[in-house]
Amino acid sequence: MGWKRFFTSGLLCVSLFQINQAGVVLAEGENQEKEISLHQTRDFSYENKVLPETVARFVFDSGLVFEYPDAVRGIYVTGHSAGGSRFEELTKLIETTDLNAMVIDIKDDFGNLTYEPGPDSPYANIGQPYIKDPRKMLEVLQEKKIYPIARIVVFKDSELAKMKPEWSFKKDDQIWYNGRGEAFVNPFIKEVWDYNVGIAIEAAKLGFKEIQFDYVRFPEGFETRDDILQYSMGEYQNVNKDNVEKRVEAVTNFVAYAKEKLEPYGVDVSVDIFGYTATIPAAPGIGQNFTRISEHVDVIASMIYPSHWTSYFGIAKPDLEPYRLVTEYIKAEKEKLSQLESPPISRPWIQDFTASYLGPGNYQVYGVEEVEAQIRALNENGITEFLLWDAGNSYTEGVDYTPLNKQ
Repeated sequence: MGWKRFFTSGLLCVSLFQINQAGVVLAEGENQEKEISLHQTRDFSYENKVLPETVARFVFDSGLVFEYPDAVRGIYVTGHSAGGSRFEELTKLIETTDLNAMVIDIKDDFGNLTYEPGPDSPYANIGQPYIKDPRKMLEVLQEKKIYPIARIVVFKDSELAKMKPEWSFKKDDQIWYNGRGEAFVNPFIKEVWDYNVGIAIEAAKLGFKEIQFDYVRFPEGFETRDDILQYSMGEYQNVNKDNVEKRVEAVTNFVAYAKEKLEPYGVDVSVDIFGYTATIPAAPGIGQNFTRISEHVDVIASMIYPSHWTSYFGIAKPDLEPYRLVTEYIKAEKEKLSQLESPPISRPWIQDFTASYLGPGNYQVYGVEEVEAQIRALNENGITEFLLWDAGNSYTEGVDYTPLNKQ
C-alpha cells in the first residue's frame, strides 16, 4: 500500500519506544515519558508524517542468536505446553525429526499474556503464570537450535473487550459475544493497534525472532452483523468507501503499521490468514484481502486445514482428500503471490488433528499418511515451509517431514 504514517495515542507504547519530532525511533530512556495505564486514556491524534527510509539509530539486540532454518517446519505450542512438562516432549520431537521451529502462544485466544511480565508492565493485569520464565525457555530453544515464533492473537480478545468495552463491538449496549462466548475488539480503533504492537515489541525484546499475528480480522460473518452491532469506525468513518472496503483498509493498515513499528527490533512479521481468501478478491465480512496483507509481511501463513473447507476446488469432502485439497489450494495461492513484486514466504498451516465434528462420512482419522500427503503436496508445488496445528499439541509420531528430499 505504501503509506508511511504513524499514529500517536499516548497509550502504553510511549514507554516501549519513542519517535522524536524528526521521525527517528529512540531507544528506551531517550525522552522517556511515564507509562500510561490501560485504564487511562488521552485524546487520540493523527499526524501525516513521513518516516525516514532508514531508521538506524536504534536496533534492538536481545542477546539471543537464532539462525533461520533451511526452511521453517514448525509446530504450534500453547502457553500451558510451553510452560509445563509437555515442553520437554515437544523439544524432543523436534530434535529427533526434521522439524525445527515452535510457534508459541504469547497472547492467547482469550487475550491473556501467557507469562507474567512484572508489576510495572502496562500488561501486568493480563499476565498468566503459564510460562514461568520465558527468557529461560528461549535460552533452551537457542541451545537446541529451535527457531522461536511468538503467536499473538490480535482482534479476538475477551480480556481487552471487558477492560475497554468502547473498543469492542456491542449489541444493546452490552459487549457482543459470538456463539463460542468470544468477544472481539475493533480493528478500526488505533489504540487497539498500539496495544497489540506493544505486546509484539515485548516478545521481540524477550528474544523471539518472528512475530506471528493471528485473528487479524473482524469476527466471522460480520457482513450479517454490520447493521446490528454498535461500534466506532474512528477516522475511517468519513472515508469514501463502502463498509466492506473500510474493513479491508483497517485490517491491511494494521498489518502495515505493525510491520513498520517492529522494524527496529529485527524480527520478521507473519500473519495467519484464511486459505479461502487466496481464491477471492476479498473476504466481505472479515476484512482480509490476501494480496494486500501479503504486501506487508515477511511470511504469509494460510490456514489450509482440509477439514475447514466446504465443497471447494471440485472436492466434495476435502477432509477425505488432503493431498488434492492442498495441491489445488497452492495453485491458487501461487497465482496470487506471482502478482506481487516482492512476495512473502508461503508457510501454510496444515492439519495434524482429526475433525470428528464433521460427522460420519465427512472426516477421517489423521495420522502419518494424511499429514505426509499434505507436506508432499506442498513440496511438489515448491513450498518447503509449513506449520502443524493440533490444539492439544499432540502430534503424530513417525511422520517424514521432508518426504521429497528422501526419495
